[in-house]
Amino acid sequence: MDMLIGGKHISSEDLVDVENPYTGEVIDTVPIAHRQTAQLAIDAANDAKESLVVMSAFKISNKLLNAVAKLEERREEFAQLLCQEVGKPINEALVEVDRSIETLRLSAEEAKRIYGESVPLDAGLNGKGFFAFTQRLPLGVVAAITPFNYPLNLTIHKIAPAIACKNTVIVKPPTEAPLSVMKFCELLDEEFPDGVVNVVTGYGSEIGDYLVCSSEVDKISFTGSVTTGMMISQKAGMKKVTLELGGNDPVIILKDADLDKAVKGIINGAFLNAGQVCMGVKRLIVEDCVADELGKKLVEATEKLIMGNPSDSKTTLGTLISEKAAMQVEETVNNAVSEGAKILTGGVREGAFYSATVIDNVTPDMDLVVRETFGPVAPIIRVHDLDEAIEVANATEYGLQAGVFTADYAAAMRCAQEIEAGTVFVNKQSTFRTDNMPFGGFKNSGVGKEGIKYAVDEMTKTKLIGLNLR
Repeated sequence: MDMLIGGKHISSEDLVDVENPYTGEVIDTVPIAHRQTAQLAIDAANDAKESLVVMSAFKISNKLLNAVAKLEERREEFAQLLCQEVGKPINEALVEVDRSIETLRLSAEEAKRIYGESVPLDAGLNGKGFFAFTQRLPLGVVAAITPFNYPLNLTIHKIAPAIACKNTVIVKPPTEAPLSVMKFCELLDEEFPDGVVNVVTGYGSEIGDYLVCSSEVDKISFTGSVTTGMMISQKAGMKKVTLELGGNDPVIILKDADLDKAVKGIINGAFLNAGQVCMGVKRLIVEDCVADELGKKLVEATEKLIMGNPSDSKTTLGTLISEKAAMQVEETVNNAVSEGAKILTGGVREGAFYSATVIDNVTPDMDLVVRETFGPVAPIIRVHDLDEAIEVANATEYGLQAGVFTADYAAAMRCAQEIEAGTVFVNKQSTFRTDNMPFGGFKNSGVGKEGIKYAVDEMTKTKLIGLNLR
């Protein structure tokens, strides 16, 4: 599949294989772009800016809705592609496409709601006789650097709001899973003038770095690792950045919690997409008096998961993105066991598969829960009381999302107020998200917010216009 730059399909002498992590087969190849190709995309995006600026919000909204209709028509096709390139079960892939459709529709609606506001200058000492108002204006060119775990929806979360507020876009999709993104951008390109949507493929160390450092790119929206995010922050200079850098999300289970409800949430939160979810349940912080019972219920539910061919509708646990990724999870779990943790179920790797794993007697200083473990692992950390639970929850460099299960709403509100995370859910796991909510964390989980309206705020600049009426 070729890159898309200025409405044209562009290839390269250098190609990289896109492999199915389940079969190991090559699905397709994509070009490895270099700096000169990235510059072509930057030029095309800048040349197309005026075509969007003069386009009405009504027309932009309708064009995005046209893209919604096309994506709905090709729902199964996109789901099959996600299943093949990511290794996620087909039912989860269908959910990702459905969420992508929703994200796109929400962006179409938001295109009509980009408001300014009146500003009462006469509230100031010397402002009498003035009338002032603000406008929200596009930044210009937005570069979107996107991850492999939810490639379609997370790309749309960046580029649809950008276009809704009249920015042109350059997409650098994940090298491991670029195909659904590239196919969607072709679909979107059919609706807009050449150069509004551009796609460059290749390695982030070259292409991503070039986009970040370019003075002709006005905004970077990145989802990925803390290390890369910090490098982007250092190199971006004065341009705006939104960085979603993952999490080490805690879920606290207190002694009065509905354990059946908690287990249902944990199964989804820890094992969805084979645990490759930035706000997935990474740490179970459990009051000791209910830890044994929770562990037993969790094992029973976990062992009902079906690991197998992602294209089989009965499969509920697919592969990780690669065998290398599965080996990293295996090593991290084995290290925890060597330090005293106990596997209750799972802990087995087969190629790119890693079985859904529940592991008890985990201590807060183990690498398994200090770093973000990107795999299907549910570590149980036992605590004595709520004070210790909150202390352990906050003992991390991350602060994306969190959850607490309890019947005590005083305890719930204390968790909500004291846990250092961008979102805290009560009686819900940390993975819960609707595509219109503000999404983004504290500490090393990132900078800025996504979630259509909030992404638009990040992708526009405010101009004040004042009229002297005296």
